[in-house]
Amino acid sequence: MADPKDTVVVRPDSLTESEKKHDEEAAVVKEQILRRQELQKTEPPVLPIMTLFRRKQQRNLDEIATQPSVFDDPETARYFQPTEKYENLHRFDPSARWTWAEELPLINKLDWKITLWACIAFFALDLDRGNLSQANTDNFLEDLGLSTNDYNLGNTVFRLAFLCAELPSQLVSKKVGPDRWIPTIMCLWSVVAASQFWLNSRETFLACRVLLGLLQGGFIPDIVLYLSYFFKGSELPFRLALFWTTLKIVDIIAPILAFGILRLRGHHGQEGWRWLFLIEGLFTLCVGVWSWFMMAPSPTQTRSWHRPKGWFNEREEVIMVNRILRDDPSKGDMHNRQAVDFKRLWRSLCDYDIWPIYAAGLVFGIPVGPPDQYLTLTLRNLGFDTFNSNLLSIPSQALGVVTMLTVTYLSEVWNERALMGMFAQIWILPNIIALALLPSGISPWVKYAVVTVLLSYPYPHAIQVAWCSRNSNTVRARTVSAAAYNMFVQISGIAYSNIYRADDKPEYRRGNKQLVAICSANIVVYILIKLYYIWRNKQRDREWNAMTREEQIHYLDTTTDEGSKRKDFRFAH
Repeated sequence: MADPKDTVVVRPDSLTESEKKHDEEAAVVKEQILRRQELQKTEPPVLPIMTLFRRKQQRNLDEIATQPSVFDDPETARYFQPTEKYENLHRFDPSARWTWAEELPLINKLDWKITLWACIAFFALDLDRGNLSQANTDNFLEDLGLSTNDYNLGNTVFRLAFLCAELPSQLVSKKVGPDRWIPTIMCLWSVVAASQFWLNSRETFLACRVLLGLLQGGFIPDIVLYLSYFFKGSELPFRLALFWTTLKIVDIIAPILAFGILRLRGHHGQEGWRWLFLIEGLFTLCVGVWSWFMMAPSPTQTRSWHRPKGWFNEREEVIMVNRILRDDPSKGDMHNRQAVDFKRLWRSLCDYDIWPIYAAGLVFGIPVGPPDQYLTLTLRNLGFDTFNSNLLSIPSQALGVVTMLTVTYLSEVWNERALMGMFAQIWILPNIIALALLPSGISPWVKYAVVTVLLSYPYPHAIQVAWCSRNSNTVRARTVSAAAYNMFVQISGIAYSNIYRADDKPEYRRGNKQLVAICSANIVVYILIKLYYIWRNKQRDREWNAMTREEQIHYLDTTTDEGSKRKDFRFAH
């Protein structure tokens, strides 16, 4: 084997003109061969997100990463061309080919630029959205003269405002662009969050909850839409799982922050919870300002006055645009700053094939909602002090991260969604039964253990958001369905905020029995959703396979069906 020291390195500027010409011709021939090569569906040699941690060169990186699509058949390709208004049209090239060695580093770059930013922004959202729970451990209710029912009302009006803002915010975001709208609402709600420092009555408490709900309501569906501009349908669920992992991380870090900040009680004569609201609100304001400079409108629009070179070169932009459109041609049917008109909005809302996923969003979180919402208060009632109550809420969140990422990854590997949602309910059920039946005199540590296992359940929200996006099959429908799904999730929050009542504390046995019944029903709901989509796909198969090849081409040429209504579309389940 030759000594590396003896290796002669040939630099580009040392090549002769004939050698340079030969290399250029070889590159052209290679590109032509790649273009003519018949595509086969291949899987990445490593899970894309895991290449972030890769140190050694992986094998098979020189395989073609370009996936087969409708653009490979001249007879069908013309029916799926992007609209002339599509912002990435200048990089659309159906003949483009690339390898995994090119695509995987590009996905890594997207994760560092887009996924990481989304997680930090969500961290800021949930820090402001959930710090009321930590404030409760510092006698927040007593200081303002509020009751448990007032606390429930505050959560209810917050969720109602959150719910009402979801769809309007999503429509505004689609018109002006998520890169402009998301930083705007972040800065606005951070000001309201910080202003809770000056709360002095039940009225100001409720007013702030309403304002926070109105300003935060569109954030999550806006983020889902924004991520869909950069990631394929198969990549989105795991990114959303990382996104919702942030929620768990907040639930771990927030108690630690509260542990320190709440010790400021008495500083300048103010309660600790006031400093908590102020400091965390100012942190969110910083993230909101940073987001103005961090977000890019689309894969081909990353250059700006503060980022003159952009994130990607021309070759990378070609790969990004074509891999996205090959995975889902419907992403080219609208401009990223094109509004959804009322007719399309109504058509999307009336798409009954998405309703089963809305139903899942409505019910899946109810069984764990009250125990989670009342966790710190429950720990206080069990005899733990303020700071231990905050710290004891951490283990369930840490375990929840592991279970959520695992079940989301397996849902893509096994191509199962409804069954994963059902598994989460099966996890929850025995723990809720235990809460309803455990005797009153049992050790507080036993109840704590049950609640910890309960709240460690595999959170299926990321799976269901991506499921909704995939089954929508158009940007227009995806814009509306992301908001509509999350609206149903907020409705469930309004419902479970009123299950634990003041006359049922401290053990809430009546409420827990209601949760047992709901959880049992949820298992049946997921089975019915699975059966519905199997039935719809079989129905589509019969209709499509009954057509001749010529009839199928004629259908593609003349159909007015859009999105999930197309006969050549099959539902994920």
